[in-house]
Parts: sequence; C-alpha cells; structure tokens
Amino acid sequence: MKLVKLIANLGYGSRKEVQWMFREGRITDADGEVLYADDKVEHAQIRLDGEPLDPPAGMVLMMHKPIGVTCSRKDGGRVVYDLLPPRYRVRDPALSTVGRLDRDTSGLLLFTDDGALLHRIISPKSHVPKVYEATLANDLRGDEAATFASGTLMLESETTPLLPAELEVLEPRKARLTLHEGRYHQVRRMFAAVGNHVEALHRVSVGGLVLGDLPAGEWRMLGEGEIAAIFG
Repeated sequence: MKLVKLIANLGYGSRKEVQWMFREGRITDADGEVLYADDKVEHAQIRLDGEPLDPPAGMVLMMHKPIGVTCSRKDGGRVVYDLLPPRYRVRDPALSTVGRLDRDTSGLLLFTDDGALLHRIISPKSHVPKVYEATLANDLRGDEAATFASGTLMLESETTPLLPAELEVLEPRKARLTLHEGRYHQVRRMFAAVGNHVEALHRVSVGGLVLGDLPAGEWRMLGEGEIAAIFG
C-alpha cells in the first residue's frame, strides 16, 4: 500500500492533507530521515511529527466505559468515540465497538477494526463469557441463582429461553452474573423477571480479559496475548 493511502486510512488526514505532510517534511523514518510518498518503508519504521503511527488494521483496544456515554458514533450526548483520538473515528477499515453497553452501564468495552475478530467474539459459537456486577434495589431472595442456571427463564416478549447463567452473591443487594449470550439489556431484564431492579451495572470481564484497574474513561491497546486471552 502506498504511504499516502496508508496514513490517510489511519485517519491522520485526507490523502491531499497527507501529501502536504510529506511536502512539509513531517513524515520521517525512525532515524529522522525525511520520507517521500513513493518510498517503501515498513509500518513500524514510519514517524509522523516524530511519533510512531497507530497500529495497522487489526488493532484491538479496551476501554473502561463510564456511565453516561453511549456506544454510538452519533448521539445527542457524549459517545464512546469522544474518549478516543479524533482520527479513530475515520480509520479505514472502521474501528467499531465489539457489542454494546447501554448508557447507564460502565465497564469493559472492546473496539476493533478486524471484522472477523469482532464476529468471533460476539458469536454464540465462541462461548465467550461476559461477567457483570449488578447493584440491586432490593435484597436478593435466594432463589435467583437456581432460576438463572436453569436454562428455562424466558424474558418478556421473547420465545427462546435464556442459556444458563451463573450468579454469585456478593452482598445482599450486589451480585456477579456470568452470561454466555448477549441479548438486549439482558442483565436488567433478568433481574426484572425475578422481581428486582438493577440500580447500577458494571462489566468486569470478557472471556479471560479482565478490566482491572483501568480508570473510567481511559483506554489502552491490547497485545496479542491479551487478545488470545479473550478466548480462554
């Protein structure tokens, strides 16, 4: 791929703008030598204003999504892309969220521009568990774990029962729930089905990848080992 197209696809500017970057000498190699548009250089050796380029297609990152932010590109309020560098909005191929967390749910959110990887993570065939911690309006009754694990719980307006899910009681009004599928507002609807209400919801892990101590609103790139950990 020609350098102009490569850098434009990473979102640093239009092809015309990138051409001007070359003319201004802003694009160099790792040793500081000015590059020209027709040079052949490995991605890792290219610098823009002295900084390495973002990773090529296949990038995966994790974010600690805060409450009040929507998993959308366009919305009346704040969206998750507002927390990323502006160029990430216009990468080609596009950087997309891997599934969604609703506005009032916080926690681990993945992004990737690898369509095959995205579908592999969200596919039920991959059996990637997702773990949530829920704070509830009322004390747990004690029978919720058996109900969720039964594989017979039916949500309102649906015709297929939920897959078995594991519930761990943390406090009288706090529980950890492990899901093996991803239906619309599933955790909230599951607790509503047993007469409770979720006041706060936080996703702590996806597969073997744990959010850890990443601060709310922050994000970071994932290495190959961490990506592999998603699948156990």
